[in-house]
This record gives sequence, structure tokens and C-alpha cells, in this order.
Amino acid sequence: MYAPERQQEILRIARESGRVDVLSLAEEFQVTAETVRRDLKALDRAGLVRRVHGGAIPAGRLDFEPDLAERESTAADEKDRIARAALAELPADGSVILDAGSTVARLAAGLPLESSLTVVTHSLPTAARLADHPGIQLHLIGGRVRHRTRAAVDAWALRAYGEVRADVVFLAANGFSADHGLTTPDLAEAAVKRAAVAAARRVVLLADSAKCGEEHFARFGSLSDIDLLITDTGLSDADAQAMEKAGVEVRRV
Repeated sequence: MYAPERQQEILRIARESGRVDVLSLAEEFQVTAETVRRDLKALDRAGLVRRVHGGAIPAGRLDFEPDLAERESTAADEKDRIARAALAELPADGSVILDAGSTVARLAAGLPLESSLTVVTHSLPTAARLADHPGIQLHLIGGRVRHRTRAAVDAWALRAYGEVRADVVFLAANGFSADHGLTTPDLAEAAVKRAAVAAARRVVLLADSAKCGEEHFARFGSLSDIDLLITDTGLSDADAQAMEKAGVEVRRV
């Protein structure tokens, strides 16, 4: 099958299913994952699909959001390395905000038993992981819980974060770029992320490199809001330089 024929078939599958993923397409067409990525890049340039983490969606569906189980299993090795590196950014006997996100949840799971911290989170999975930690004073932010992310949103959550001043927030994003800043599919989730950023003295973004260049419906900040980006070695030198030019320290692990 020639590339144009394959790309036309990929577009058909994307429109029928709402999403395509790289590994499934590679298996179906008996080509390498890199070949599929080139196909998706070509379709993206043509404005026919929009690249998302691990695949693509039809153009115009910037509201697409993977569920919790899918996010947990995607780029697992990269997320583990990022979470381990983030441990070095924990304050000594201080306070932290943990955003809702699969990489941030890995950080929570890896907190040493000797940690002595005040932790604030609006993420139910993260709170569940820390509820029995002997050294953590845990504060769970309330609000309407989004089923997709198991995170509290809306007015209660926003009011609570307005009363907090933490040492550092460990932030998650569905997409980040020098041009479009920090984005996520849901407006309510974006508002809580914005409030969490405002509630901390230092902002550390934990995001794997596949999210670089991704753009979603709800923008909640710019790169100037970020002090440190911890990502994986898949982030290109050019993208790292663009982040650093915006004033962000970049650490690739």
C-alpha cells in the first residue's frame, strides 16, 4: 500500500472511531510505528487530524480526553523516570500541591516513608495513595468530581485553593508548547489548575515529551508560569531551547 492510500485509510478509521493510535495502526498496516507517525504528521499538516498523545483524532475534536486507565498505561517508563526526578524538588518539611495527572500520581506513590510534608490535592486517586502515609498531613480539596479524571472541580475547589499558599505545585498538562502554553480538554479542570498555580510559590510541570506541541481546548497558563519542566529525553533540543527561551528550566531524564 502506498503512503497516500494508507493515509486515506487512517483518516477513515479516525473519523469512524473518533481516534487512532500509533501501535494499532502499525500492526494493522504491517509498518513501523515511525512510518505511522509520519503518516499522522502529514495528515496533521493537511489539517485533517490533530495529533494527540499516542495517536491522533479527527480535526476539530480538541476536546478529546483519554480516560484514567489509558493515561496510566501510556508512556509508563517515561512517567516513572519523571516522577523519580521530581522527588528532588520536594521541600524539606514544607507544603506541596499535587495536581490531577498520571505522572503526578506516580510522584505521590513514590514519596518516601520518611517524608514529612503537608500535601494538598484535588485528585481522588492521589489522595487515596497518600491517605495512609505516616508522614503526610493530607488536605483533600472538594468539589464536583469529574468521572474522566477523578478530580474535584468548580466553585468549591476554586475557593479552597484561594486560601492556600504552598511551597511548590507539581502540575500536569495534556499539552504544552511555546506557542500555545499549557492546555487541557476541559474548562473546569483548567480553572482548577490555574488556581493551583496561583496558590504556589514555585511551579514544576511534570509532562512526558509526547505532550510537547499538543494543543487542547482549554488554556490554563503560559510557559512563563512554569519554573521547571521535568520531562523525558524524547524532548528535542529545539523544543528544549524554546522552553528555556521562555524562562523555563528544562530537565530531561
